[in-house]
Amino acid sequence: MGRRKIRIVIAGKGGVGKTTLTALLACVLSRQNIRVLAVDGDPQANLAATLGIPLSQPITPISEQKAYIQEKIGGVPGRGGFMVLNPDVADVADRFSIPAAEGIRLLVMGGVQNAGTGCLCPEYTLISTVLANTASLPEDAILLDTPAGLEHFGRAVAQGFDCALIVTDESYNARAVARDLSRLARQCGIRQVLLVVNRVSQGSENPVAIGEMAGLFQKIWVLPHDPCIVRNEPSVIPVVRDHCPIVRNIEGLSGYILAHD
Repeated sequence: MGRRKIRIVIAGKGGVGKTTLTALLACVLSRQNIRVLAVDGDPQANLAATLGIPLSQPITPISEQKAYIQEKIGGVPGRGGFMVLNPDVADVADRFSIPAAEGIRLLVMGGVQNAGTGCLCPEYTLISTVLANTASLPEDAILLDTPAGLEHFGRAVAQGFDCALIVTDESYNARAVARDLSRLARQCGIRQVLLVVNRVSQGSENPVAIGEMAGLFQKIWVLPHDPCIVRNEPSVIPVVRDHCPIVRNIEGLSGYILAHD
C-alpha cells in the first residue's frame, strides 16, 4: 500500500451510530483496494449484520475460543494457573476472522466479565493483547467498533491504534460523552482524534457540536441524516452499492484519514 497500517478506533455514546460508521468506512476503504479487518469489540456484536453477514451464520467470539486462550494465555485448568501476559497473537485474524463484504474480514472479540477493572482473566488478557498488537495483523486497515467509552481496553487501545473517531449526534448526552472521550483519547496518546457528528438534519448548517467542541478535535466531520440507512438496516451493503448520499461523506472522511495517516 505504500503507507503504514491504518488503525482506527470508533467510540461514542451508545446509539449514536458507531457500528454503522465502522461498517460504512470499512466498505469505502475496501473499495480502494485496502484490505480491511473490522474488529467488533462491542459485546452486543452487531457489526456482522451491519456488514451483511446473515444472522443465521454462527460466529464464535475470541473470548469463547477456549482452546486458543489456553494455548496462548494459560491460566486455565491444565496449566497450573500461570498466565502468559504477552503472548504472540499475530495468527488470530488468520485463524478466527470470517469473510464479510469484498475485501473485508470480521473478527469478533466478544464480552469479558469485569473488563476494564484490573481483571487479569485469560479472556481479557488475550483480547487486550490482540488490540495492543494490531500492527502485527496482516490487513492494511484495522477498524475497532467499541462499546461506549475507551476505558474498557484503554491501555491496549492506546498501544494499538493511532486514530480515534469519536461519534456523536446532536443530543446533549451524546455531546457530553464525546467531550469526555476526546480527553480520554488524548490521555491514551492516540495521535489523531476526530469528531463525527452523525445524523445531522437537512438544513442544519451549523450543528451545536461544531461550535462547542472547536479545539477539542483536529477535525470535525458532519454526516447527514440519510433515510437509506434506516431503509436498508441492518446491512450497509446496499447503501454503499447504491451510493446513497451519506457514502460521499464517508468517502471524504476516509480520504482525510488516508491523507493524514
